Amino acid sequence: MLDFSLDRAKRILCLGAHSDDIEIGCGGTLLTLARRYKDLQIMWVVFSGEGDRTREARASAKRFLAGVASQQVVVKRFKGSFFPYQGAAIKAYFEQLKAFQPDVVFTHYRDDRHQDHRVLSDFAWNTFRNHTILEYEIPKYDGDMGIPNVFFPLSDDVVSTKTKLLCKAFQTQLNKHWFTDDTFLALMRLRGIECAAKYAEAFHARKLVIG
Repeated sequence: MLDFSLDRAKRILCLGAHSDDIEIGCGGTLLTLARRYKDLQIMWVVFSGEGDRTREARASAKRFLAGVASQQVVVKRFKGSFFPYQGAAIKAYFEQLKAFQPDVVFTHYRDDRHQDHRVLSDFAWNTFRNHTILEYEIPKYDGDMGIPNVFFPLSDDVVSTKTKLLCKAFQTQLNKHWFTDDTFLALMRLRGIECAAKYAEAFHARKLVIG
């Protein structure tokens, strides 16, 4: 169920399977909201942080959330790529997240081919039944980019900041051929074209209630 106005969303829950997912999927949106509204309460949860990726996740979240009045960053230690086999423990943690009472939940795209991503998306819908849920997208090898129906235009400055922070924060990922600034810029430019803007991030909204 979607009460479609991020202007009224003061309590934001961000869910990411891996250390860089939230930043890639909705980092520009969060940067923009943080600049507009100083009274936000953001809970940022990374479900799999291992070794240096835990440090990177915390440092990156701190940069993306700079200026946010109330922020909580949690990095869990679920085993990456094995989320479907840890479902009971992950679901139990989701039940704890209800206490945050978010106005909007950012999570993975339901039809993402990465098994960890799908688990989080499914549990988000299973747990937050009367909340605004926006599913973000992650570009990758699987070729599973969908057709999003919600767009958030981004300024040139926000786009530049997002790409620079990503490449600076996640040094462990720079050996991946796709983890480059032009990948992130290309996707934001494409989504911008689709909503008559220069740059944008896009989301899937499964339910829209018009009142």
